Amino acid sequence: MLFPRTNIEQKLSTLRSKEFDSSSWKDQVLEIFRKEENHENEILQNLNTTSNITSNLFDFDQLQTSKIYHLEQIKKICIDYRLRFLDSRYFKGKLPDSAISAIKELENKHQTQLQGFKIIAPSKLFKLENADDPLLFAPMGNDYFYLIHKWGNDLHPLRKIMMWFFKSFENLLILTFLVSLLITFMVPDGLFSKTSNTSTFIMIFFFMFKSVAAVVLFYGFALGKNFNTAIWNSKYFNA
Repeated sequence: MLFPRTNIEQKLSTLRSKEFDSSSWKDQVLEIFRKEENHENEILQNLNTTSNITSNLFDFDQLQTSKIYHLEQIKKICIDYRLRFLDSRYFKGKLPDSAISAIKELENKHQTQLQGFKIIAPSKLFKLENADDPLLFAPMGNDYFYLIHKWGNDLHPLRKIMMWFFKSFENLLILTFLVSLLITFMVPDGLFSKTSNTSTFIMIFFFMFKSVAAVVLFYGFALGKNFNTAIWNSKYFNA
């Protein structure tokens, strides 16, 4: 052939020699790894440490407005879907590498060290003190939070409907009424009375309503359950 074939490895090695001192190349790589490891350790420490930080120094020109949320918006979503918005140190799930990478990227871009991390997730993913879809946030100040990373699976499409009944006492009362009504319709004719009429149906309904209400109250008190409006930002299991 008129022209020799191009050896890409050789070209790559030549370029490296031009940009870095080949005699200390290994030490330079190790130093980069050491800095990255220290950076990750600092991030993990900030994620697992109690902090009263309510704001971080962001470069607003670098922010994506679509990732900025107000506390009231977060509160409404948490109440609707029965989620909690707590400090990241209470999170007992494993933070994926992608979340750590997202924090590192954001810190490098804004030349800052982020603190005061918060996470939106179902109660079961938090280590709660006794008295599916996590989102990691950093506070911006004035009750605004910046979404850093989302991981895991999306919530069940019917979760909002299922959790609607636990938003308040009135909603739970509606659920108790509907369940009692359903059970009343399932009672066979003639089980409690030889005649089936409106008065008999109402009596059976009241009996079923009291029974279902008793079970609901026992379940609520025994397991320390509370309504969505009370637990969305509570660190207590039985808040």
